[in-house]
Amino acid sequence: MRQMLIVEDEPDLRECLKDFFGAKGFAVTGVSSGDEAVEWLAQHAPDALLLDVNVPGLSGLEVLKTARRLYPDAKIVMVSGVERAETKGLARQYGAIAYITKPFDFSDATWGPILEKLQGP
Repeated sequence: MRQMLIVEDEPDLRECLKDFFGAKGFAVTGVSSGDEAVEWLAQHAPDALLLDVNVPGLSGLEVLKTARRLYPDAKIVMVSGVERAETKGLARQYGAIAYITKPFDFSDATWGPILEKLQGP
């Protein structure tokens, strides 16, 4: 089973994301801060990460850089409540495969192409 870390500080959304990706075949762990994420990454090797850009402690971009350094093959998706071209560009530069702006739905149109990348080799 593919391992996924979700870093999202909104508890309800974090639980929805955990349920969604769990139903898609991932073993999901959810944390609420960048600091918790880095602690988790020190002990686990994820196949995929979903990172909110704005979380307490280390930012999602900082977690992205750390995850990319530790696990270069991990597939990383960024989410944010604000679409800023600079942040989106940095996320891509640091290796994110997608950047989704909140609010989002859980439709195949939104997540289908991303799931293909996350579940691929």
